[in-house]
Amino acid sequence: MRTTMTNTRTLKRAERLDRLPPYLFVELARAKSALEADGVDLVDLGIGDPDLPTFPEIVEALQAACADPATHRYPAQRGDASLRRAIAGWIRRRHGVDLDPEREVLVLIGTKEGLGHLPTAVLDPGRVALVPDPGYPVYQASSWLAGGEVVHLPLDSERGFRPDLEAVPRRAMEAAQLLFLNYPNNPTGAAADPEFFQLAANLAREHGFLVANDAAYAEIVYEGTGASFLGADGAKDVGIEFHSLSKTFNMTGWRVGYVIGNADAIDALATVKDNVDSCVFTAIQRAAEAALALPEARIAAQVEVYRRRRDALVDGLRKTGWRVPRPRASFYVWARVPTGEDSQAFAARVLTEAHVVTTPGVGFGPAGEGHVRMALTASEERIAEAVDRIRRIL
Repeated sequence: MRTTMTNTRTLKRAERLDRLPPYLFVELARAKSALEADGVDLVDLGIGDPDLPTFPEIVEALQAACADPATHRYPAQRGDASLRRAIAGWIRRRHGVDLDPEREVLVLIGTKEGLGHLPTAVLDPGRVALVPDPGYPVYQASSWLAGGEVVHLPLDSERGFRPDLEAVPRRAMEAAQLLFLNYPNNPTGAAADPEFFQLAANLAREHGFLVANDAAYAEIVYEGTGASFLGADGAKDVGIEFHSLSKTFNMTGWRVGYVIGNADAIDALATVKDNVDSCVFTAIQRAAEAALALPEARIAAQVEVYRRRRDALVDGLRKTGWRVPRPRASFYVWARVPTGEDSQAFAARVLTEAHVVTTPGVGFGPAGEGHVRMALTASEERIAEAVDRIRRIL
């Protein structure tokens, strides 16, 4: 009689994954799904996913492009030439920076993808990535996955949530190959001025590391205009900047962004991408061109929507006694937990008792503990409802 042997051995995961904490937004989605399955009405101020629709001109451009059989084949590996020219024109108009579309612009499958691949392109194993804390989790995770070491740069309100770059230990500076910046900032809503960017460029030149500024929220600025890192003197010699169509044009699901700046860094990142992906569907690239051709007044009008939401949330929560700062940029409100609880406990209680989704600050790094992030991705009416629900449990 033959017996069947079953192999019960568990697949061994790569040890590098053991360094990664659970991805915060996946955990949030699970908690939300469980409550929604029970029919609970949630006000979602969690993940920064715009509730506003993609501009209709962009949708129409995609529809037309999808009907063109020429878009159905593999896309140009580093991005369609006409889109790269459109990107260069947008950056010149919005930020006064001149770019060579051939060498200084690279199309990405969303900026998260580009940020995730960057350390593989420019960070050697054992070398240091300087990472803001709190900060977008991808900076830290991608640096670890590339075999690098991470040195956290604390962001605190006294410095306007900008790191004290001159206080970084010299040993870390000398070992650094990469500095991540993120202005306008997620999660704090802070903005950076040209003087700060100039300091970063000067230190990068002195110590020989690359600056990567994540400017996904560059167009969502409430006071003044968002400065570009590439506007600093000599910035293109030492840095690159990531831009996204997701937040500006409500295209999070479309997965299209771009990186601009230093040609050697762009080429290194492109070399990684040449070996692991095939760029963005050409029809989506044509839609991205349509987005970049929209009148700037359309973007300004959308920023005003977020401004009204910001003020409704901040002013409403202040009336409860919660001391909530008013952000200068992005569509996030970052506030210290008012009850003395840790951030996860507070966010869990707000979710289960008030049925409002927020993001615990510790998910953005150790310095985020004791804070919570709220996204302005719900209507003013729903924000007012969230404020009322939170008021009842505070």
